[in-house]
Amino acid sequence: MNSIKTFTNELENELFKSVYEKTPEYIKNSNLIDFSNKGKFIFDLKREHLLPYDKDKNPQGLNLNEWFKNYAKEAEVSTAGIRGPQNILFPYDTRFPINLVGIILATLAKALVAKEKYPNKKLLKIAGREVRYNSDLFLDAIARIQAAQGIETLLPTERKTIPIWLASFLAFKLDLLGGEYITSSHGISVKNATKDLNSQGSQYLPEESMEFVNKIKEIFSLTEQNGHYEIKISAEDNPLINTEIMARLDDGVNLYVEYLKSGVAKDFNLNLIKNIKDKIVIEGVGGSAYRTLSRVLKKLNVSDKFDWFNTEEDPFFHSIGKYNVSPKGEHEFYDYSVDATATAKKQNGDKFYPVIETMHYDTKLKDYKNGTCVLITDPDHDRLTVTQKESSANISELNKLGIDYVKLDKDSVLAVFTANQAFLMLMNFYTQQLKKEGLWKNHPRFMIKTTASAKSWDEWAKANDVKVINVPVGFKEIANIMKKVELKLETEPDNDIILNDVFSNPINIGKNPRLIFGGEESGGMIMGCEDLITSLHGRKAVAMREKSATEAIIVASALISKLQTENKTLSQYLDETFESNKIISKYDTRVDIAYYNESEPDIEKMKLEKIEGEEKRTKNDLFYLTMAIATKEGKMTLADVKNVLNNTFSNLKFDDMTDIKFVGDGTYLDFKDKYIEIRPSGTDAKTKAYGGGLDKKVIENFATTLGNYSGERTDLHKKFIDDKFYKNAKDIAMKYYLEFVKKDENNTPFTIPDYKNLL
Repeated sequence: MNSIKTFTNELENELFKSVYEKTPEYIKNSNLIDFSNKGKFIFDLKREHLLPYDKDKNPQGLNLNEWFKNYAKEAEVSTAGIRGPQNILFPYDTRFPINLVGIILATLAKALVAKEKYPNKKLLKIAGREVRYNSDLFLDAIARIQAAQGIETLLPTERKTIPIWLASFLAFKLDLLGGEYITSSHGISVKNATKDLNSQGSQYLPEESMEFVNKIKEIFSLTEQNGHYEIKISAEDNPLINTEIMARLDDGVNLYVEYLKSGVAKDFNLNLIKNIKDKIVIEGVGGSAYRTLSRVLKKLNVSDKFDWFNTEEDPFFHSIGKYNVSPKGEHEFYDYSVDATATAKKQNGDKFYPVIETMHYDTKLKDYKNGTCVLITDPDHDRLTVTQKESSANISELNKLGIDYVKLDKDSVLAVFTANQAFLMLMNFYTQQLKKEGLWKNHPRFMIKTTASAKSWDEWAKANDVKVINVPVGFKEIANIMKKVELKLETEPDNDIILNDVFSNPINIGKNPRLIFGGEESGGMIMGCEDLITSLHGRKAVAMREKSATEAIIVASALISKLQTENKTLSQYLDETFESNKIISKYDTRVDIAYYNESEPDIEKMKLEKIEGEEKRTKNDLFYLTMAIATKEGKMTLADVKNVLNNTFSNLKFDDMTDIKFVGDGTYLDFKDKYIEIRPSGTDAKTKAYGGGLDKKVIENFATTLGNYSGERTDLHKKFIDDKFYKNAKDIAMKYYLEFVKKDENNTPFTIPDYKNLL
């Protein structure tokens, strides 16, 4: 490849030019794997591929041993698939965490594990993608490798995009062995990943990931031993690559609409949406939400109530989140991701929304009246950000409620609700709807939430007699609790269901309960149904296993319609929700500390910066984690921890701290009037600091200070935490995490059904 594509978008040109210039000639000239070959062929993995490239001594080197070491490490802790940057121009570039060779190896390993578990069985999986660079190539590779191993793969009509929640839903509903989904959620454009879905439609837990990681290890061992290992790639038209079933099911949209009508799209919500006066705007970042969501809304007969921004699919995400200057003021391509709630600071110190700023709502919303709501969803369509155009006269009220906003013009602003605020409104509204319909009393209700999510959710739950099960970050953790509940519903139908949360508290959620809400502060949520969801072959579920922006959009749209008739804004409704539920912890914050530039096109430079960043992340984490574990094991008292923290942070006061706990993936500091959680990212060299409480400035100060701390151990810290305990803390923490995951675990084996009716 001697030239690169050019685009009308200068920023995209700059990105491609930079990637091209930073790619070595030996990679540009490589002809390693050619998927333009539509027939079947063999990729011969060689011993040389495992070792580093050397122009003279090993010109075939791919350094796969090094790639695999990092891949395996992430598989142990990943919260949402094994993510990473890729070479968008040369996808077989194994210097990057995500590359075509890695996709091939992981897919083959998963296929071999499946065949060993289910010998002589017909195996069906689903595969899907969103709109990221090379996603269509990776989808083709996955389907062709699985076909070569005798596994049938259901692909969307014409191999086009579908959302992650639809792939997850169909894996459960059709009783498939699982699925593969290609996405990096709301991450930067050059990132990609595969989310591995099990037979429940849930993301793999670490032990499931380690099964195929160990299989890759076996493949490498055989390659070392024999000098090579043949990997079969089927022809593109192999009959085991099946688009007919998905076409017949309208990509599963009909089944999903049926599911929605049994839950959030009951008549009482649909009738509200049908009476919307002022249209709601849906912002489909990347464009891939439109293909599926537009069909869902049409089948629900409400599509005329919505306007759309960005319906065309674009892997550059319409330049959203993209800048030609870094946060340090340097001229370079910089990507803030497409997380609409992400905040940053300008050179003068002012806080701003870098993603929303690039959505150009100052012009796009110019002709929309105040009160217009914009619902923003990400490329794989699982997260939702709720915003509303309001009069500038309401700024003081927004400030009082802790609602941030973006100025549109002198007369109007865009109120930007955190997921903590938005989802509190949605769960409150939906609960009132169920009560109004007389359905609420039919079952005890429970909620599953991540510890990093708002304390206001716990307070709301208490006010509404909803039991709360707190879990670590990651939707697979929420799905794991669902499965535990379902096992007890099946085996102990006449008993109260009691499960432990990650704080080690036993939670009694009652007899024959129903999920009212499952979600996390990062914008993902799900709601349960009144009747258990049933798969085609009789499996039961309290809710689906993946967050769905469509469910959130349905409930949000019904609420917005109701508020339109009452001439109220969402901010007014949030205030009412706080007051009617006697919520004290009204404010929340999240601080993201990134230790390197993810957009850096020089992968070798990025790797070094990421390694340095991971060390900083881990050092910060261990400072708090060691004290949480030491307290749990009786090596420190709470008073000791307060002394260490007061001694370390002279600008903060910890005297009213009531507890410190390890919560599966981070450290939770509880106070009388707030909480702070410090958590190392499970997918990157980042620290995330969360806070909630009754004073926004206080929690922002705590989260910023604790999250940015270097982790340097003070003499007082060393007095309680010796070097041996410090070094072993991560292993001890993993032991406690696995105890939580495995207690009451649902290990019901998946039985391959007879797919006669489906086929």
